[in-house]
Amino acid sequence: MRQVVDVEGVLVSAFVMNLGLALCTLFVLRAVLSWLRLWRFVWNPPLAQFGLLICLVGLYTLIL
Repeated sequence: MRQVVDVEGVLVSAFVMNLGLALCTLFVLRAVLSWLRLWRFVWNPPLAQFGLLICLVGLYTLIL
């Protein structure tokens, strides 16, 4: 992926695009984990969600 993405004349960093993709993935993942009731096994859900977000951003940065 390029370092800078042109969105209708506005230059956007690729990191911002990766962050948006990670947030969308986290939103879907939260819904699935809530539907399966797996959050009851997590001691601190907001901390776990933040850790998942950091891992997803890193994964998308490496892949894309």
